[in-house]
Order: sequence, then structure tokens, then C-alpha cells
Amino acid sequence: MPSADHEPAGSPSPARTRRGLRADRAREHAQASRFIPHVQGLRAIAVLFVVLYHFWPGRLPGGYVGVDVFFVISGFLITAHLMRELESTGRIRLGQFWARRARRLLPASLLVLLFCALCVMSPYLMPTSALPNEVREIVASTFYVENWHLALNSADYLNHGGDPTTVQHYWSLSLEEQFYVMWPLLMLLAAWIAVKWMPRQRYRAVVWTLGVVTAASFAFCVVFTLTNPAPAYFVTFGRMWQFGIGALIALVPMLRVRNAAASFVLGWGGVLVLLYVAFRFDALTPFPGYAALLPALGAAAVIAASNADRWWHPTRILSLRPAQFVGDISYSLYLWHWPLIIIAPSVPFWGLTIYHRVALLVLCFVLAWLTKRFVEDPVRGFAPLTRRPARVSLWASLVAMLVVGGTAGAAWAVNAPAYQQGVQAIAQLRENPPECFGAAAVLDTECAGADFGGEILPAPGFAGVDQPSDERCFMQLNDARPVSCEFGSDAAGAPVIGLIGDSHAYQLLPTFQRIAEEKGWRLVTFFKGACPWNTTPIAASGAFGAACGQWRDAVRAELDGMEFDAVFTASLATTPFSSAGHDSSFDAAVAGYREAWQQFTDAGTPVVTVVDNPTWETDPNKCLRTRDEGECVGARADVLHDDPAAEAAKDAAGVTLLDFTDVYCDQATCFPVVGGANLYRDQDHLTVTFADTLAPWIAEAIESALPAAR
Repeated sequence: MPSADHEPAGSPSPARTRRGLRADRAREHAQASRFIPHVQGLRAIAVLFVVLYHFWPGRLPGGYVGVDVFFVISGFLITAHLMRELESTGRIRLGQFWARRARRLLPASLLVLLFCALCVMSPYLMPTSALPNEVREIVASTFYVENWHLALNSADYLNHGGDPTTVQHYWSLSLEEQFYVMWPLLMLLAAWIAVKWMPRQRYRAVVWTLGVVTAASFAFCVVFTLTNPAPAYFVTFGRMWQFGIGALIALVPMLRVRNAAASFVLGWGGVLVLLYVAFRFDALTPFPGYAALLPALGAAAVIAASNADRWWHPTRILSLRPAQFVGDISYSLYLWHWPLIIIAPSVPFWGLTIYHRVALLVLCFVLAWLTKRFVEDPVRGFAPLTRRPARVSLWASLVAMLVVGGTAGAAWAVNAPAYQQGVQAIAQLRENPPECFGAAAVLDTECAGADFGGEILPAPGFAGVDQPSDERCFMQLNDARPVSCEFGSDAAGAPVIGLIGDSHAYQLLPTFQRIAEEKGWRLVTFFKGACPWNTTPIAASGAFGAACGQWRDAVRAELDGMEFDAVFTASLATTPFSSAGHDSSFDAAVAGYREAWQQFTDAGTPVVTVVDNPTWETDPNKCLRTRDEGECVGARADVLHDDPAAEAAKDAAGVTLLDFTDVYCDQATCFPVVGGANLYRDQDHLTVTFADTLAPWIAEAIESALPAAR
């Protein structure tokens, strides 16, 4: 998170005159110190990493490390500031410190949150289906607990299948605000320890205390990333070590390099490390964990390189005016860019071309400058607040936060009736769909030429909630328990049908429940998010990859004790697999599917699988909400991917392959709407409403396989 704290920053000086001490006590801004331009330039690098990553994630796959750079910068600046005050006055005025932080951070932050709340209030700018998550996260962000909200919900694969909220980026701001609360308390604790047990060694006590906290936090981060990586990204204590690295540079003089040659090598080395991780890290990098050391140490190296004698030193390059300008607006740029990325596709006149994306990036810079010029700077020095006790600023901040939270609550109150009506409309649609609806418009010859007059069901603004509801049956990312669910007939002679796979199998659960009830089958399910029924390891290290392997082994053991009449499996075609000794990961996945299915086919139990549906770059509903469906199609070559499960089913004994590709696409184009049915609830999961229209053909394929099994 790019801190808005642009106070002059320097290292604390233990040697101060008594006159200086008295002057320090007399003013709110207690310490005179020097501004460090290259640290401001480092802010520019960090915010550009984050912004460009969010605009073009494929071009800069590790740009998310910009946040880690901000944490190191904040640890350096804030610790230097607090230590100067502690050394000069013997105390830290917590009220004044927190009031300054509030005046610097809250005005721009709450302005953007208010903007997001007003956008959420409008069904023209945000889909109604996003309303509950948006309101919850706006409130969490307003009170700076968004990181904990995400940590507690980060293992919820189903909840994160669609688009993130407009304020999800506030997790880093929340974490940094928590740092502002805890860090001065830690330093005061260290000072108290020094008074009690280390007389005249207060400085050393602070260094040792923060050093121990930094080491403990890093150890916790590494272990937690390995054991529970989803929440590890957001948990406060798992990130404190990055602030601590910056703090140690501020407190330990020998860590700041002033020798020209060493500073040159260290500074440019740090920049190269940051560039390396920005381009080489990606979504599969176990993060934060050990991997977060690289961007943190890279940022620390740039900060520590203190020599600015030559123009070619990084300290001088980062001090150039363009870098300073971006560093100056970095806080507001960070705040504005993400909501605009989320909202822009829903704006009726806004296109999705590269030119629109570049224009949106320019708009982010303009808004950031305007916010810095007319919100951040004026409130920072607003006399009615700065001339009054700190509690005035703190109470004013609380009132402003309550206003923003109340606006988010009003957004829910205004739209709640429409939300409830949407839920009821989907339920009614599932129970009584129109004739020739959905897949029937393509697969049923009697429905040729069916015209739905442009009506799309469920409505694009509400398709996001049209998903299975039996979440107890779906194992989340790090959950390796082989949990099964049973539905349908309890009769002793009822055919037993298995449904096994990842979220693309789970998306068919309501459809299979309906078929099982109609056909008198007993349905047994095993689901795990992002973990296809395959023996080849997925290309994910750490706890998630391990959990997938453990779940497969446990399910395989459970299946050994069960008898099935047929098994249906489905999976995401784009799941990344390990190459596992094969020529390619695709070949390894094909072999893994065949080996997994042999557990059934060798016993004479037929397997039915299905070619995966298209995967879009972004949720088609964003386009459908503001444009004609004909403008929202996708090129078949772009959205329909080679499916290793389909390849594995070819010529495999005992395996039936269903292929609905002709429903989704023609020879060149794939469609988000078929037969009046809205196919997708996000970029790759089908709506339950559309999946139900596939039921006759799924049931027919399974029934055709059953005689051989019985």
C-alpha cells in the first residue's frame, strides 16, 4: 500500500542538544530531518508495478510485489520518525501520531470508498448479484479490517470464482493501518523494558525488540504460507517482518551504505531484483513465504543505497521529476485504479479495447493528481484540525468513517428488494423454464428457429448468484477431507451414480440432483476446488498442491469400498498440471485422467465425462449488462481451450465422452447466451439455470452406459 506519509524521512540521531529537545517538544512536527528523494522514487516503482499488473496481468505477472515494496518503505519511514521522537522527547505521543496518520490517509481513502458505495448503489454500474459482497467489504475497508475479512474468507473458492469487489485492494491499507497502531506500542514497550532492565540502552532495546518481532514474523509467514497459503497473504503478523526490514535499515546505521561504489552496486542490484520478481513471479509462486524475501530485500537495498554523488546512481535516477511526481500521487493512484478497473466494463459507453484500457489508465493518473492536490494536501494542513488536540482529528475521522459505512448500508437497503426478487426469479425459472430454452434451442430439432426476443435469463446483473447451494459437499482449497454427499433414492436396488471432480463438476450438482430424483438414482458426490479427478499432480506447490494430492488419495481409498453403476466426472480444461515426466503438462494430464478412470473401468464401471465449456478472459455478464449479446461473443480460438480430459476419453475403453461444444460455439464464435439462457455466472462457470437445460442429454448418456454396468 503506498503510504500517503510524505513527511521528511531520515535516520534518528541520538545526539541532540537540550535546546533542540525543547524545540521538539514545542511543535507537533517534532523532528527536523531531510527528505529522501530516491525513496519517493521507489514508491513510484512500487505503485507502477501494482497498477500495471492489474491492467495487464499477463505482461507483468509478478507486479503484485509492489505492495511488499510499500511495506518496506513504510517500515523505514515510520520507524525513523518514531525513533527520532522517542530519542528527543523520551516518549511517543500516540494521539498526535495517530491523528497525523488519520489526516494523511483517511481523506483520500474515504473519498474513494464513498465513490464505491455510490456506484454499488446504482444497478447500472454494478451487478445486483455483487451487492452483498460489495457492502460487506466496503464496511470492512472503511474500518480497516479488510485484510482480516479476506483472510477469513480466502479459502472460500466458490466465493472467489467471480470478480473481486471494488475495494479488495484495501486489504493492504488495512494491514498498514494496523501497523501504525501496533508499531509505536511495540517501541514504547521496548523503551519501558529498557527503563526497567536496560538502563541507558533504550535505543538498543528498541532495535532488539523490533528485530525479534521481525524474525518471528518471518518464521510465521514461511510456515503459514506452507500450511495455509490462502489467508497467509492477508494476515497481519505474517507481513510485519517486511515493515521490520525497513525499520532495521532506519535504526542500524551500518545498514545504510554511503560508499559510492557499494551504493551503486547495491542500489542497482535492488532495482534489478525488483524487475526480476515483477516479470518472473506469477500466480503459482508460493507467496508470501520465502519468495517475499526477494522483493523485500530488493526494496531494502534501494533504500539503503544512500550515495547520490553521480548522476548514474539509482539514488539520482529515482530522484528525477517524473519519478517524484508518480511517487507523490502514488497513494491516490493506488486507491483509484482498482475500482475503475472493476467498474469500467459496466459503463454503457465504455469499450473493452486496448485504447479504452490506456485511456482508463490515464484517467487514473488524472484522478490521483486531483485527489492529491485538492483532498490529501488541504486536509493534511487543515487548521481547524491541526491547531486542536489530537482527539478532534480522531473523532472527526470516526464520524467520516461512520458516514461512509452508513452510505454502504444505504446501498444495501436501496437494492435489497431487487436482490430478493432476483433470487426468487431464478428459483421460479429453474422450476418452470420456457419451451426450447437453453441447450434445447440447439440440440432439439423441434426447437429450430426458436426466438426469445433478446430476453436473457437469468438477467446479466444477477447471474452471479445462480450457483449450487450445497457448499458442504465442496472441499475448499486446503481442505483434504474426502467428504461425500448423497442425494436421490434410498431404495436398495437404485442405480448408484458417482459425480466426481472440481468446481466444473460441482456446477452440475443441482442438475444431477434433479436427474437423480426423476430417474430414481442414488447420487454420490466428491468435489474439491481446483483439483480435477486425475493422478497427475497439479502445478501448485505448498499446502494447496499437497491438499489436492491428499484429497485424491483419500477419495481413491473411499471409492475402493463403494460400488457404482456409473461415474460422471468433469473438470476445468485450463487447470495447470505438472509435466510429471511427460513431454508436456497436457500429455501428463491426459495420462493422469486415464489412470484415475481405470479405478472404475477396470472393474467394469463405465465412466462418462464431458468436454469442458469455454473459459472467458472476463465475465461475459459485464458486457451483457450494457451491450447487445451480439457484441459480447468471443472468438472460439480464444475461449475454447484444448481439454486433456476430452483427449483422454478418445478411444478409452469404458469411457463415454459428451461434447456440448456445438451448443456453446459455432465454427468461429462462442456465445454467452444460447436459446435465451445466460450461460455463465462468471468467466468459466455455468449458471445452474443453463446447466439444467443439458439434463436430458446428460441423463441419456448415463442411461446408455448403465446396462453394461448392471
